[in-house]
Amino acid sequence: MRMTEGVEWALHCCLNLAWVGPDRAVTATRLAAFHELPPAYLNKQLQPLARAEILTSTPGPRGGFRLAQAPERITLLDVVTAIEGSTEVFRCTEIRQQGPLAGSPELYRDPCLIHAAMQRAELAWRRELAGQNLDDLTVAVSRARPGLPDRVRRWFHEAAG
Repeated sequence: MRMTEGVEWALHCCLNLAWVGPDRAVTATRLAAFHELPPAYLNKQLQPLARAEILTSTPGPRGGFRLAQAPERITLLDVVTAIEGSTEVFRCTEIRQQGPLAGSPELYRDPCLIHAAMQRAELAWRRELAGQNLDDLTVAVSRARPGLPDRVRRWFHEAAG
């Protein structure tokens, strides 16, 4: 399975917004500048986060994006689902019922064991993402890179004047 780059961009933006705090909105242009991303394309990635109520969007000269909820309430699965959708990754088309060894439909009453294995794997993946929230991520990154949250906060605050 391969996720789009929008998931990475969205998670980094949410992490930065968590460090900036709820009192300051950050424009998509400024969020894009932080990682040297194309602003228009990043803005397209932020819109589904706003629709999913992960971010709030405020128009106007002092507008921009903020986290819509506390970081501990936003799971990594919330962000992935907002960007990628909730469609199952594996789709069984029942090809076992085709070909030279295909039998009568009664032979296929039991679920496809490949489909069942893929569903278990996807459930484990979704549980793992649902079990981690944005606050967990901010703590882990802060431990791995001490001082980074303050540097991020200063960068965004300096830009706002």
